[in-house]
Amino acid sequence: MVGLSLTKISLAKVLYVPWILKVLWAPLVDQYWTKKTWLVLSLGGLALACLACSTLTPEAQFLPVAAALLCMNFFASLQDVAVDGVAVWLLGEEEVGYGNTVQVVAYKLGSVAAGGGLLSFLHLLGWGPLFWSLAAVYLLAILYTWRADLRLQRPSREGQARSRTFNPWRILRGLLQVPGTPWTAGFVLIYKIGEQGATSMFPLFLLDRSFSPQKLGFWNGIVATLFSIAGSSLGGHLMARQRHPLALLKGLLSLRVCGLFFQTLLTALYKDKVSVFEAAAVVSLCTQHFIAGVVTTLTFSLMMHCTQKADESIQATHYSFLATLEVLGKLLFSTLVGSLVDWLGFTSSFCVFLSLSFTSLLYTLRLQASPAGS
Repeated sequence: MVGLSLTKISLAKVLYVPWILKVLWAPLVDQYWTKKTWLVLSLGGLALACLACSTLTPEAQFLPVAAALLCMNFFASLQDVAVDGVAVWLLGEEEVGYGNTVQVVAYKLGSVAAGGGLLSFLHLLGWGPLFWSLAAVYLLAILYTWRADLRLQRPSREGQARSRTFNPWRILRGLLQVPGTPWTAGFVLIYKIGEQGATSMFPLFLLDRSFSPQKLGFWNGIVATLFSIAGSSLGGHLMARQRHPLALLKGLLSLRVCGLFFQTLLTALYKDKVSVFEAAAVVSLCTQHFIAGVVTTLTFSLMMHCTQKADESIQATHYSFLATLEVLGKLLFSTLVGSLVDWLGFTSSFCVFLSLSFTSLLYTLRLQASPAGS
């Protein structure tokens, strides 16, 4: 953001806190009103936050802008809980894979569009008109949601849920009693930690070895992202054929370990400006992103399978609980990756990433039965 200090830009990461805390308000979405009501309320909140942002200037009014953006993240996290609740309730067993493919691919495309597209529109339109336009989009989404038929295919228990006394301890106990929840919670905490370190540090390793920023931006920012989207799409297709992702995950996590082993060797043997090593690095980037895309779709499908075993009165909360652990698992390790590389160097750090990925594979292989109860 133009005119802001690096300190303020770094502190902006605090704005993502609602995504970590969304499990705290997820029970309200489960216990009160309907999912459609929550969707309309969250979209309305997003529209109002955009209108507030349109009247502010980030250079002169940093704290009010930050407060408005924090509200946007809160309402977006609230919307996410409601959307996940609708998806868990409506998707049949044969639809879970494709549903999570849409979710993961749309998220990646949205990140690319927000990262590049909105910056372009900001340059063309200016700060105020950009947020006016976003508010208009959210208003159209409200109309679409209001007119949508979100009636469920089986009898609703929302009336029963609302008649119960709101009890956080009962809800937490209910979450942990859902079959397969402890195992699934452990898996989503650790399944990304080795991969997360490698995918964030390998591009920096290539830059350190005279890989040009333009070349890296093309291969890692565009081509590898397309491979990741292709992998996520394949994950949904595989789910539709095999239904439960656990067996697929075992094979894919094994492939991921092999890919990380190859990257670790590259960090030890890489020679600057040697075409064969540059080609190997590009192949490694694309392969890892492709496998990561498949693994991500299957993991979210695994989470949804587990959540569908929960009582309907806590399903949105259960899925939010697992999703929060998934985010925490990635964030907690990613904050330490840079320090680890500074301390150990690239090759030794990649040995650590390899070991962590092997740990998640062992965690999966030790399970003899499906955590969600095949």
